[in-house]
Amino acid sequence: MRVKTWERPLTPTARAVPLLNSLPWARSLGTLDFPIQCQGWRFPLPPDLTLRSNRTVKPPDQTQSGTSAPDDLAPPPVAPADLLRGIQPTEEMLEFADAVGEVLGIVPEPVAGGSSLLDCQLPAPAGSSADVGDTTTRMKPPANMGRLRDRLLTLLQPPLEGMLGKGKLTLPFKPYPYQLQGVAFLIPRNAALIADEMGLGKTVQVILSLRLMLTSGMLKRALVVCPKPLVINWTRELRTWSPDMPFEVITGDTEQRTAMWKISNCPVQLVNYEILTRDHEIILDPEVRFDLVVLDEAQRIKSASSKTALAAKALKRDRSWAMSGAPIENRVEDLTSIFAFVDPKLIPAGTEPRRMSEMVRDHIIRRTKDLVATHMPPRIIRDIPLDLSTEQRETYDMAEKDGIVHLNGLGHTITVQHVFELVMRLKQICNFDPRTGASVKMEQLTADMEEVGASGHKAILFSQWVEPLENIARALAEHNPVQYHGKIPQQQRQPLLDRFKSDPLHKIILMSYGTGSVGLNLQFCNYVFLFDRWWNPAIEDQAINRAHRLGQKSPVFVSRYICANTIEERIALVLDKKRALFQELIAQNGPPISMGMSEDEIFGLFDLARAKKSA
Repeated sequence: MRVKTWERPLTPTARAVPLLNSLPWARSLGTLDFPIQCQGWRFPLPPDLTLRSNRTVKPPDQTQSGTSAPDDLAPPPVAPADLLRGIQPTEEMLEFADAVGEVLGIVPEPVAGGSSLLDCQLPAPAGSSADVGDTTTRMKPPANMGRLRDRLLTLLQPPLEGMLGKGKLTLPFKPYPYQLQGVAFLIPRNAALIADEMGLGKTVQVILSLRLMLTSGMLKRALVVCPKPLVINWTRELRTWSPDMPFEVITGDTEQRTAMWKISNCPVQLVNYEILTRDHEIILDPEVRFDLVVLDEAQRIKSASSKTALAAKALKRDRSWAMSGAPIENRVEDLTSIFAFVDPKLIPAGTEPRRMSEMVRDHIIRRTKDLVATHMPPRIIRDIPLDLSTEQRETYDMAEKDGIVHLNGLGHTITVQHVFELVMRLKQICNFDPRTGASVKMEQLTADMEEVGASGHKAILFSQWVEPLENIARALAEHNPVQYHGKIPQQQRQPLLDRFKSDPLHKIILMSYGTGSVGLNLQFCNYVFLFDRWWNPAIEDQAINRAHRLGQKSPVFVSRYICANTIEERIALVLDKKRALFQELIAQNGPPISMGMSEDEIFGLFDLARAKKSA
């Protein structure tokens, strides 16, 4: 196996020497002021640290090395800082804070007036740093943090603004206050679900948390699991927000992946769900253990008995974080399955749905754009009712009449699958008449795209099926549409996105919900068309938020095409009601509800509930 070489020399401990010739990652850590040890690699303290205080405290013994912290003073789980107002510290607490502060490079300044409270400030780094503002964001211990030492160390944290904006770590951009609050929420918790609405920067919050925890010694090895299309996005965000933090992507043949799982000392590793599932037997090895595992798009493990969920829960770890903008897509069990990974003790088996919100409240953080991203331009949604063309109406009415007769004829043998097949057939007719190819939606889209093309903006279109996307691509040839769906090979997808973004001749990208609704950043688009409705409003929100996310500078106009007096209109009424209930649930004010359409609701689309109940 060919290995990369180090960009600059580092001093390994004896334990790390055997790994010198087999390291699969080679990105430099850059200049770090914090002591950190990653599986045997030690990065030294700056040699010119001095301790300034209004008391005399014996500094830690550093006779073993002039520049490195001794093993018995390895960085504690969190960095200390000023004590909270109203707490009178003991001399032992102050000595402990001073000793750890010297190791971490935190300089305590005496408070004017001789107060014993410390005002700890991080020395400013060389070079410029993004200003994160004058607000103060502090960490608070979770309610279930039992050990007094852990709670004390959490309370001794300096404000995040000092650590990030004017302290040791430089940032490319100024984080939003709610993002710092997200970091302050994540770091003290061993079990956490960040459920911010799509587009608010969950990835950035996790990366900043990883960076702070790595530099303070809270973790040595972390794993991020994400869908395959998002690996590229994660690598891009890591390089942007944490250029000094090494990472690698677990890939290659079985031998290469085994080496990465077992002997790599890279502090941050990325893997997609497919490889994680494939390597289930490898990760059962006792050598494969992580301080932290993060699941991105954690709804991928909503089926508790799936191979993906079983592999994720098999990972040996000390901390478990999950990320999902839609933690409940269809059923209450979706949330239960996610917390089976985050912390299975939080929701015991058999828990009543109405009690779940209270049980997990301290472990979920959820913000929506309308609450925290008031700086963002609005998302304007309009439903466009359309009357079927004459040809479509004839085909639709005939299919619906024949379908209902068939369902009634099934009697007690009728199942939800029979009803579902009729619904799908009618929805497809609303898109394109299979007999004539007529489409009132296509006529409306053609007119709308003339406006988009003339304005110089770009648009995204979503459909449930690939076939309509191919029809639309032919009809909109003058706008040079880009197709992005399951038929497009994985290796071609990112180049397609890059070309769509950079080439002004490409006015619209055509996406399937399954492929394009998650994880993609398309905030350079100002128009979103939902050619047909998905079964779940949470999935629709994910699709819309490909454009309406941080970085968007203009209003996003969303058009939902709904054929009047059809199955689409009936489905829309059900989904709108469920969307309102979902907002109530995810705000943790009410009991969990199902987001997908239930069997009763599907039968009710044709007033077939009685037939179903009599089965």
